[in-house]
Amino acid sequence: MNKKVILLGSLMLLFFMSCNSDKKAKINKSSIKIEGVSLDNTKLWQANSETTEGIKKMQNLMQSFSEEENVSAYASLKSNLEVEFTNIFQKCTMNGEAHNQLHNYLKPMIGIFKGLESSDLKICQSNFKTLENRLAGYTNYFE
Repeated sequence: MNKKVILLGSLMLLFFMSCNSDKKAKINKSSIKIEGVSLDNTKLWQANSETTEGIKKMQNLMQSFSEEENVSAYASLKSNLEVEFTNIFQKCTMNGEAHNQLHNYLKPMIGIFKGLESSDLKICQSNFKTLENRLAGYTNYFE
């Protein structure tokens, strides 16, 4: 009987811990601040659908990347990301302050991309993480 109570208690504790870790992940994503980018007072900027689609494609490329120990794989990833990045600029129909804020969000990615083609694995990994965070922060500023 005691073993069943201990087992049940342990399972419940595990369940509640996993629920809390999900909340923590959501809080972390929503708290990502992008330097140089601001909101429209307290509202999100309206982005054109092609921009949002391009960001999602870049996020998918990052999520599907699995060769964290292969320097040449980062260079290949960089090339694929740059295709989507270029498409975003080519299909941009935004104007005004929303357009300015989008450029503030996108332009630093150019330097991050350069770090993905480094011959130093640690630099590649660091730039990967930086870009991953930047892409995750998109929905904190644009809709």
